[in-house]
Amino acid sequence: MNKVPLGTTGKAVSELCLGTMHFGGKVDEPTSWALMDAYTEAGGSFLDTANIYGRKDRESPGGGSEAVIGRWLRRRGNRDAIFLASKVGFECPGVEGGLSARVIQSECDKSLQRLGVETIDLYYAHRDDRAVPLEETLAAMDKLVRGGKVRYVGVSNCRAWRIRAACDLAAKCGYPQYCCVQQRFTYLRPRPGADFGQQVATNEDLLDFCREEHVTLMA
Repeated sequence: MNKVPLGTTGKAVSELCLGTMHFGGKVDEPTSWALMDAYTEAGGSFLDTANIYGRKDRESPGGGSEAVIGRWLRRRGNRDAIFLASKVGFECPGVEGGLSARVIQSECDKSLQRLGVETIDLYYAHRDDRAVPLEETLAAMDKLVRGGKVRYVGVSNCRAWRIRAACDLAAKCGYPQYCCVQQRFTYLRPRPGADFGQQVATNEDLLDFCREEHVTLMA
């Protein structure tokens, strides 16, 4: 499987990333394991999860996907071969939302425990949280990187101008830069006025920003 650069990190990741939103929830554990086995046998090494993934229904707690991946990694003994991404920001039963320093720290620790790893390769701010100062969020991400809990940071469901502001602030304060943005992206053009809830769709402004600033777009 081809690999592509991850922003300006110098790291290359599988061109096709395996999303695991329903692993441990609507997709049972044996099927989840079979899918990860098939993906890695095909040459893939990039798994994407989040602290809210793996829910059977709206009332279920998050964390199911991370737990399934953690058990699979231990059984397969292939942690070093996998590039692992997770996220923080959205809320669900048992998971506090937002991007305050306290939430980022506590949710990262929970994700590490469920995954059974010492470090998450890529940690996303899963959404924009305008109730929390950008500096608090970025400083919390910096603390995770300096503490060895996270290698790289990314952002999701965020407008281009907000990502630009975060990048400028990170450069000023010496914090790690967002190396990628994971956003709703499809060849189908949304109907005018379409509502995707808290998901932010990719537009020309974001595409132009990613090209100019060498930020990788994760569709």
